[in-house]
Order: sequence, then structure tokens, then C-alpha cells
Amino acid sequence: MAKELSEAEAANELMRLARAIARHDKLYHAQDNPEITDQEYDALVRHNAELEAQFPHLIRDDSPSRKVGHEVAASPLSKVTHELRMMSLDNAFNREEVEEWIARVRRFLSLDADEPVAITAEDKIDGLSCSLRYEGGELVRAATRGDGQVGEDVTANVQHIADIPQQLYGENVPEVFEVRGEVYMSKQDFAALNAAQQEVDGKLFANPRNAAAGSLRQKDASVTAKRPLKFWAYGWGAASEVPKTSQHDMMRQIEAWGFPVSPFLKIAENADAMIAHYEEIGRQRPDLGYEIDGVVYKVDRLDWQQRLGFVAKAPRWALAHKFPAERAETTLESIDIQVGRTGKLTPVGRLSPVLVGGVTVTNVTLHNRDEIERLGVRPGDRVVVQRAGDVIPQLVDNRTREVEREPFKFPETCPECDSEAVAEDGEVDVRCTGGLICPAQRTQRLEHFVSRKALDIEGLGSKTIAQFFDLGWLESPADIFRLRDRREDILALEGWQDKSVENLLASVEAKRQPDAARLLFGLGIRHVGEVTARDLLKNFHELPALREVAEKARAGDEEAEAEIVSIDGVGPTVVTALGDFFHEPHNVAVWEDLISELDPPRYEVKTLDSPVAGKTVVFTGKLETMSRDEAKAQAERLGAKASGSVSAKTDLLVAGPGAGSKLKKAQELGIEVTDEAGWAEIVAAAG
Repeated sequence: MAKELSEAEAANELMRLARAIARHDKLYHAQDNPEITDQEYDALVRHNAELEAQFPHLIRDDSPSRKVGHEVAASPLSKVTHELRMMSLDNAFNREEVEEWIARVRRFLSLDADEPVAITAEDKIDGLSCSLRYEGGELVRAATRGDGQVGEDVTANVQHIADIPQQLYGENVPEVFEVRGEVYMSKQDFAALNAAQQEVDGKLFANPRNAAAGSLRQKDASVTAKRPLKFWAYGWGAASEVPKTSQHDMMRQIEAWGFPVSPFLKIAENADAMIAHYEEIGRQRPDLGYEIDGVVYKVDRLDWQQRLGFVAKAPRWALAHKFPAERAETTLESIDIQVGRTGKLTPVGRLSPVLVGGVTVTNVTLHNRDEIERLGVRPGDRVVVQRAGDVIPQLVDNRTREVEREPFKFPETCPECDSEAVAEDGEVDVRCTGGLICPAQRTQRLEHFVSRKALDIEGLGSKTIAQFFDLGWLESPADIFRLRDRREDILALEGWQDKSVENLLASVEAKRQPDAARLLFGLGIRHVGEVTARDLLKNFHELPALREVAEKARAGDEEAEAEIVSIDGVGPTVVTALGDFFHEPHNVAVWEDLISELDPPRYEVKTLDSPVAGKTVVFTGKLETMSRDEAKAQAERLGAKASGSVSAKTDLLVAGPGAGSKLKKAQELGIEVTDEAGWAEIVAAAG
């Protein structure tokens, strides 16, 4: 869970999620060939959102929360820039989240408790989003969503979809109007298409959504013409005029112009009516002729929609209520232990293959040893598996708990490096203590060590580290500083030239006298993030001194422990993490080897006399003239502490454009607020 991660681990996890989600976005939106289900994708996005809420100062520039769809890749189809961005929707998975959404709408609009909020509800069809632009009533352009801002021109292709009128007739047709909806394929047509493809040894599609997307995004429109595509309108984009004042009435107007809309579209006056409609659609879902994955709610009044506006990549006035997981029963054949990049030992159940929600499942996460004990699972048990809410499927029940079998024994040592495996006080996760020598953690630790906020060594990306690791050149951080002895070996590798090798080695050599706080953060010690590392070094100045006190504290020296926890923001968990790290002989060997290659100078923070000296400053919103890291560095130089969250201890909030909950909380607490220009004046005044 996010609350169990250190800052360093959270940063690494956010990096992994950004890469994984970007990859799955490309597979889904650009290649029409997803590798995971919608539920598994939603779980990745939810996990990313939870981490960003827990660590808002770690939100990345490439965060999935800032993107819609996927950038249009090289394609034979030309690009189209949407006049109005095509947004995605936030998701809810239970009644409580739906009710909280309604409550947020009420709070935002400052509505009285008895003020009714009408909501439209309709089924969420699983297809490919498409925007149809009409000028003078004539279809002039059709485009896929793409990344929300830029899509692909599919005008010639949609002319072969019977559901899409080429000309709008009737009343109230605006001069410019974009109808937005989903291009999809029915279950029956999908089955027939795959059967036909199989006969000619052609490509088989994984599901109707992929078939629809692949059929629409054809360079040759005659191929699209042979595919049985349908269209379903759900809203609109740019418009010279919107002739109705409510979502429901506007959808009925679009229907009157000749577009199919959801047969389930209706108005609900409260949460009970919304959930009742959701459940009714769910009951009919198996018998529908098309695939759906939930119900979409929208605030009915258009003036309220305008006031509510958007956040990040989604409108505040709409919500997708996803259907729950599907379940199936199978046999748990074995339990394997996997070691993650942070050393966590995760048990994974190997299953007899079972079809769950249209996907064959063979593996299931068992989370930790407590979960194994709670479920009482052992190899050979009959278990119930569900898909949704986790990156990999969940085991939710053990049907043969009462059958006598030997209980599963959770390992006490790491299966990868044989180091001791322990759980910290109050934690359920068991972790390998091998740290820097554990093969399962080594490449990820090396990536963290050279990352931007650690030693920041250019030229050592994940691919290069993996390549050098496989060649046996990089097994510990110290090996990075011995790469100069492998110049000719590197030059002999494909893709390396004199200049690139020289640049890499120069970048490495430039870090032989690293910032001590960055070096400490780069070690990846649990609970020692970049801020904690700086706080520790401000007090101890040199790493050997910190190590000495940490070792004394672990040995029971109360004065040593008190010296560490007296540092603002540092608690007993950090003391334990430091002590455990330097207690493990493997880590000590790696550490001493590393220090033999480096000479970090004494850590000193030169501060200026300023109005914010000794105060706590929080930065929120978008900073336009500097990076967040630069702003935090400025705060430290002025003698202030840069924090990531607003509390009663906060003295100043610097709010850029897009500031949200932090600004509101600061105002509620009466905290001084300034903008980026005001902060620049503070910095300039301090010299």
C-alpha cells in the first residue's frame, strides 16, 4: 500500500507505473492490441492516483494523471487537432465512491442540502472514441481520440458506418457541431468476423473493442467498409450553439438528428435511483448484444457542467461506475515466492488455467504471509479467483479450507540471495535484507542510484544498466566508477561510439565527489527519501558519522537513537531502517567498496538571512519559471523547510496555476499564501 512505501520507493513505483501505463496506452489506443484487461488497467491507474495523493511532491511530468489516451504514433492516417480536448472519465467502483462524487459536486456548486441534482445515467459501451464534426449540417471530418488533443483522421472510413449520418436534418442544427461517441462492433458481428478471419488464416481479434478499433483505423477505407461497425453517440464537443439546456434533452436532440444513443439513457434524481439503474443494467448485461463495462453518470444541467469544469484529464461533472469483478473456481497448484525491487517477498499462486471474464488466468497474487494464513491456502486447494481491483487477479475464497494438509511455510530467508527475510514492527510485508547484493533488487537499485534525484549520472539508463549487468560489469554501485577500465569493452558493443563512451565516462567521473545527501538517498534505504537524507546530513554532515550513530542506536544506545529522532521529520522507523542497513554484512561490504571509489565532501547547507528562515514552505500548482526541485532548493537556501503537505505547521504556501486542495486547506487554516511572483521577490530580497 502507498502508506507503507518510503519516499524513494514511491518515486520508483511512480516511475514504473508511468512507464507501464504509457506502454499499455500505446498498445490499447495506438496498436489496438492490449495485453491486460480494462480492470487491470484501471487498477494501475488507481494505484498511481493513490501514490500521487500520498506523495504529491513526487508527481512526474509524464504522470498518467496528466494524459488522455495516447500520443498518435507514426501512422498512415493524418493527424487532427481537436478544437475541444476529448477527455477521459474518472472511475468509481462502489456505492460509497458514487455518493462521494455527488457530494463533491454539491460542495463545488455550494448547493443547499435539499437542492435536487438530476443525473443522467447510461451504459458505458466498450468501443473506440470518435469525434464527428459537422459544418452547415454536413460531415466534414471524423477523428479518433488519440491523446485527447490530437487524433487520427478517419473521415473516409466512417462514411461506411451506417449509423453515422453524412448530413444532419431537422430542427436546431447548429452551423458547427461535433458529435462524440463510440465506434463498436456487436458480439455477434465480432464472432462472425473472427470466424471469417480464421478461414483465410487472417488476424484474429482478442475482443470486440480491438476488432472495432483495428477496423476503423485502416489506411484503406474499403477494408473498413467490409467490417460491420456501429456508432453510438454519448455527447458533443465544439459547437457554435448548444440548442438545449440539459444533458438529457441534448442527447435526445442528437438522437433526433439521426444518431443512435443508449437505450438505457435516463434521468436519476438521487443516489438510490442511480444505483438502482446501475444494477438493472448489470442484470441485463449478459444478454446485451454489445460489450459494456459500466455505467456513466453526468450532471444533467449544462450550466452546472460549465461551472464544474475539468480537473487534469476528466470532467468534474461526469463519472464512470465500473462493474465489479467476475469470479471463477479453480485449483491452486503451487505457491512461489517472488522478490520485488524493494526486497518485498510476494507469494504468487500458480493456478490450473481458468477463464475469468473472457481472460485465461494462471497466476494470482497472495499479497503476503498474513493473507496466506487468513485464507488458509495450500497447494491443492480449490479456490475462487476474481479479476478487478488489482494489477493481477485476486484469490478471494478457499473452498477446501477444512481439508487436512500441511500448512504453507513462508520462507525466513530470501530465495534469491539467502539473506535474512524479516518484517519490521507493525508491518505485514516480509522483506529481504540483502539490499544491494540481492539479484532480484540489484538492477532496480542501480537505476535508483543513478537517477536524477540521486547521483544523476547521465547515460546510464535502464537499458544500459541491464546490458552491463548481464555482461557482469555492473553488480554494485561501486562498479559504476570502475567502468573507466572497460572503455574498450564498451566501445566494442553495438551502438556505442567514441563520443558516447567518452560522455558516459565523463558523467561518471564527475560524480566522484558526490553530494552526500544525494548519495545517501541513492542507496535506496527504506524510509530514507531525498528530504530525510538531507535532514540527516544537515545534522551529521558526514556519512561515516551517521553510520556510527545508526549502528549504536541499533545496539541499544538510547542517546544515539535520541540524537537521530531529535531531527525534525525523522522518526524511529528511520532509525530502524538505518540500523538494519548497516547491520547486514552484505550491505556493509558494498558500502565500503563504494566509499573506496568516492570522496563526498562534508555536507553543508549555506543559508541566507531571509523572512522564511526557520519556516515551513509548501509549493503547489504548476510552477512556470522553475522546476519544483529548484523551488525546494531555493527554500532550503533561504533557511526554510520545503514540505509536501499542508498542515498547521505550514507557514507559507506558494500557489501556482491549478492549485487545488492544498490552497483550499491553507486558506481554511489561515496560512499565508503567495504566488510564484511573490516567492521570486522573497528570493531576490534575500540576495
